[in-house]
Amino acid sequence: MKNIFLILTLFSVGLLIAQEPYKRTLKLMGSRFDITVVAKNLVEANEHIDLAVNEITRIEQLISSWDSNSQTSEINKNAGLKPIKVDAELFDLIQRSIGISKLTDGAFDISYASMDKIWKFDGSMKEMPSADSIKASVEKVGFQNIMLDKENNTVFLKLKGMKIGFGAIGKGYAADKAKDLLISKGIVSGIINASGDMNTWGKQPDGSEWKVAITNPMDKNKVFALLPISNGAVVTSGNYEKYVTFNNIRYTHIIDPRSGYPATGIISVTVFAPKAELADALATSVFVMGKEVGLNRIEQLPKVECIIIDDKGNIITSKNIEIEKS
Repeated sequence: MKNIFLILTLFSVGLLIAQEPYKRTLKLMGSRFDITVVAKNLVEANEHIDLAVNEITRIEQLISSWDSNSQTSEINKNAGLKPIKVDAELFDLIQRSIGISKLTDGAFDISYASMDKIWKFDGSMKEMPSADSIKASVEKVGFQNIMLDKENNTVFLKLKGMKIGFGAIGKGYAADKAKDLLISKGIVSGIINASGDMNTWGKQPDGSEWKVAITNPMDKNKVFALLPISNGAVVTSGNYEKYVTFNNIRYTHIIDPRSGYPATGIISVTVFAPKAELADALATSVFVMGKEVGLNRIEQLPKVECIIIDDKGNIITSKNIEIEKS
């Protein structure tokens, strides 16, 4: 019996060693996705990656505001007119989004899609928009005007011309759903990287933790830290590529949906959380809330940590972060 047990043990170890990571890069939801799974061979890996791709595509069809046939587009088309019945999945995502809006005092708001696009970050802006035009740009923004009817699973936007969009939470949600599906199919380890929204589970084939590299916002070609990540998500938002400068103030492309003004004072926020959906939403929110309020809010949340880099290059971390310098 002992000999049989030994043979079985050696066989299972051999299987473990034989597994290796396989990665595919593709464009989904208008963004780059890198999907990595640990598998015995390429054929098995491709089957698993196909499952993830199909799930992400399904989510995109549900939440896309660009697809005129999506339920999200139907909600937007009927703003100020009538409630729209939606799938429970979309209803729940909108409900959670409103919860994050309340948590962040409106710094995160899916009705940001109603904003007039008056800020340009392509080098064409030569002066700031007027205060009146900035104020007018957010007149139809406000999560308080998203009416949910749980009994009938309907969503109603109170103001005509109001819109919702999932640009600050959608990729994270899709990554979460794809990860959950793969885990349910027995895939023991992998990474879904949705344009920097990293979602991991399991460990590398050698038994070590997956590690995430944090870009140095002062030099985007360099990494300033490597952090281990185990069965969780990490999302970085940065303004080191899209910003304008007026009167020596750098205005980022991340705009406060409450005021219409771009965020200032921070150039990079990295959030660690159990779910990519939450990390995605919070990374944007901390930018808008600022480092003091943002850090305070993060430290009130269980299993959530962050790294903030301000426009002076200072690194501010929540209390349980341990940075391993690269």
